[in-house]
Amino acid sequence: MSPMTSLMSSSMRHFGEKPRRRDKTACSAWMPCSTYFELVIPLYYRMGKKLRRIVQTIEILVTEMNAFGFRHLQQAPPSRQWRETDHVIDDSDKDIVSRSRDQERKEIMRKLLDDASNMDLMVLPIVGPGGMGKTTFVQLIYNEPAIEKHFELRRWCCVSDDFYVSTIASNISQTNEKNREKALKDLQSVISGKRYLIVLDDVWNRDADKWGKLKTCLKQGGKGSAVLTTTRDSKVAEIMTMGVVEAHNIEKLTDEYLREIIQSRAFSLQNPNSDELEGIVGSIVGRCAGSPLAAKAFGSMMGTKTSTNEWKDILAKSNISNERTGILPILKLSFDELPSHMKQCFAFCAIFPKDYEINVDLLIQLWMSHDFIPVQDDAQPETVAAQIFKELTWRSFFQDVKQTLPINHIFGTRLSLRKRTICKIHDLMHDVALSVMGKECVTIVDKPSIKKLFPNPARHVFLSEYATEVLGSNRHHDLSLLDEFLKKQSPMLQTLFFEDYDYLDISNYTSLRALHLPANVYLPGQIHLPGKIQHLRYLNLSGNRELKKLPEDLSIMYNLQTLNVSHCQNFVSFQRVTSLQTLSYFGVSARPGCSTIGELRNLNLGGELELSGLENVTEALAKGASLGNKEKLTHLSFKWNDDAPEKPDCHKKVLDALKPHVGLQMLMIVNYKGTGLPSWIINHSLLQHLTELQLLGFMLCEEFPEFCHFKSLQVLYLEKLYKLQSLASTAFPKLKELQLHDMKSLERWVATEGKEDELTFPVLEEVDIKNCPKLTSFPEAPKLKVLKLDEDKALLSLAIMKPRHVSSLSKLQLSIQDTEAKPPQIDQNHVSSLSALGLQGCNLFFSSPSQPTFGVWKWFVQLVDLVIQNCDVLMYWPEKVFECFVSLKELEICDCNKLIGSTQVKGGAHTETVGQVLPQLNSITIWDCESLTEVFILPPPLRMIFILRCP
Repeated sequence: MSPMTSLMSSSMRHFGEKPRRRDKTACSAWMPCSTYFELVIPLYYRMGKKLRRIVQTIEILVTEMNAFGFRHLQQAPPSRQWRETDHVIDDSDKDIVSRSRDQERKEIMRKLLDDASNMDLMVLPIVGPGGMGKTTFVQLIYNEPAIEKHFELRRWCCVSDDFYVSTIASNISQTNEKNREKALKDLQSVISGKRYLIVLDDVWNRDADKWGKLKTCLKQGGKGSAVLTTTRDSKVAEIMTMGVVEAHNIEKLTDEYLREIIQSRAFSLQNPNSDELEGIVGSIVGRCAGSPLAAKAFGSMMGTKTSTNEWKDILAKSNISNERTGILPILKLSFDELPSHMKQCFAFCAIFPKDYEINVDLLIQLWMSHDFIPVQDDAQPETVAAQIFKELTWRSFFQDVKQTLPINHIFGTRLSLRKRTICKIHDLMHDVALSVMGKECVTIVDKPSIKKLFPNPARHVFLSEYATEVLGSNRHHDLSLLDEFLKKQSPMLQTLFFEDYDYLDISNYTSLRALHLPANVYLPGQIHLPGKIQHLRYLNLSGNRELKKLPEDLSIMYNLQTLNVSHCQNFVSFQRVTSLQTLSYFGVSARPGCSTIGELRNLNLGGELELSGLENVTEALAKGASLGNKEKLTHLSFKWNDDAPEKPDCHKKVLDALKPHVGLQMLMIVNYKGTGLPSWIINHSLLQHLTELQLLGFMLCEEFPEFCHFKSLQVLYLEKLYKLQSLASTAFPKLKELQLHDMKSLERWVATEGKEDELTFPVLEEVDIKNCPKLTSFPEAPKLKVLKLDEDKALLSLAIMKPRHVSSLSKLQLSIQDTEAKPPQIDQNHVSSLSALGLQGCNLFFSSPSQPTFGVWKWFVQLVDLVIQNCDVLMYWPEKVFECFVSLKELEICDCNKLIGSTQVKGGAHTETVGQVLPQLNSITIWDCESLTEVFILPPPLRMIFILRCP
């Protein structure tokens, strides 16, 4: 294709999307054919004339370019002979701040641990300019072991621009209560009598009434409580302290440590050889004005420069301060030095509120929807975007990058197959993005921000879930204002990111490229998604159980790249959506008119994909999906419904036809009713990159892979594999997490006789075993931290009561229904590092007052948290057991219906505990103990007692 032809093709795509073959009956459905040709043919004629004029102009420019001898030169990659760099996120700056502020840290800790002990409530502000490291400094203090031990309750709350009393109160209480009075009551209940430390980070509020309302509730805590705040505004500090405590003004970082930060980022693993470069570094240090954030940004930016002249040029552009904008010029300069595509990517982040947890995958999808990602012949757009994110993180534009596994805390289920990477943006960096975007981004987080919309033009709109919940009596009026604003902006709007909205009509939003409408927004019958939004590239309708298919006029979306319909269990159709790159969920239906799995063939999908309803799939259609060619898919889930008919041969053929590519990282198979498995699962060579495997509901299957031969496997979940007898033939080199549920035939860890004592799990950290009645032994696992056992007979529970199994544990949870089991004889001269213990049933752990105490209790001198539930033999407070718990802070007793109180002796008198038990106890919770008449003698440190549904 010639350059001119390519240009014309590109122009055609700009004026209208790629031509598609139209249904023969389409014209008559819309208008008479004569009218159709009268309207459309002149339009194409006029467009053709315009395009010809454009091409003629470009051809003249090309001729002149050739006449002058201009050539397009590909820029050579820069030489980096004098240093090595990479994009690994380095945490050394935290170590530097810790060392540089050691004296300040000691001073603040002295105030919190000593001075605050004589006060009902200490409020201590940390004041300083933005980018000075206030948050990092307070994080160091917050995580100090001495602080953690001293305060019974610690909470961290980022406040930022908006000081909402209800939001702060609910965050501290860890509830989602939006009503202010209820949130404040919850706050009082949580902190009542407790010595707490609460951090309010980045406070801007100058409204003394708001702070007074919150402070009144905070005074309900125990003596010695403290509120540690960070702020840039000394007036805010004055309002919060009322002159009782002097605020701490954070010191500027000294040149020594600023130089260390700059060099660690600019020169990576080695120091510069040039004295001239050393001199430039010294000058840069002076420009940082004591700010570690500026030093990180400067160092990261210099790390992209390859010559001394480039360093000098950057130095010449930088200034020390800018009072008008409040933005450190070095931060703006570091933005100005970015390549243009990176500028677009970061500036777009102004749409998010300050301190917002950004989902990185979602952010990349939004970048792609706006064509911010440059095309590279040898790389996928997602890969290029991920590299851009890493580069921006390394340059300090993003921070607090971490991975989490989204969990539905109500049902305890996973919200996605993949872990989610989240990040935040420093306030000053966010200010940089805002300064670039101006009014193009509108972020609505509260009622006042709705009223400030007019007459600002906007391209990108963010509406927080909280914004529509604080409107109160004027809710309808304010939403009408918002709707009016959106209608005025509709021709320009490119992004609508709504966390909550009652009604949405986007019939005129012809430029929309990204639409985020999760379940609480998309209400059946209340949204109109017209075919005019054919430019749409990102669409999120996740969580909507009523969604079955895309609206008819919406399904003609040639450009749609991301369709998030996760947790839309009834979604069965995505016809005519041909450019999808991300499809998180698809349920196969037998109903006529629904999409078939074969329609996945031509979609270049990546990320994760959950396929449900596989009982409606034939072998031919499964092969037609061509999953083996989708190399960007990393996480796959195959699910047959619970009530699917038992067709073993059919299940095996379908699963065989769904063979994925060799680079798959995670595989889940649910309710499989075949008797054997296809060769691609049995043959371990195919899935050597697999890190997580879940097989659930394999009741009929008699053939299993050698799980230990998946050399990269880190997570293994097995449930209802009724005919599996042994787990492995050799060691699992990388397995860290193991879950075995309802494995009624499993009786051996290792299949080969004589290898039981070999180290099968060298790095295993977490084990969850439930209802495996034939499993009577427990293997060696020296790294084990968390163990959960649920069994009828106390077999495994007795097997683990050995020092070699318990010594490394930090958390143990046992559920034993066996009422006949007797405690074994054990060595009492052992100390375990166990900090949390949960017992359900577990009668063998307790005995009558006349019997000796189970010796294992003496191991748990470091126990901090104890829960006892449904123990039928517990009639009296186990005070002899309590004498072992010298470190216990939290105690919970529930559903122990025979528990009465203190031990009775002859004559009916109650014995009293000799000496003090539970000397460190802070909190005791007792509920549903229907026979309880009294509690044991409570220790002085106790701050909270909660008794519910007891006599």
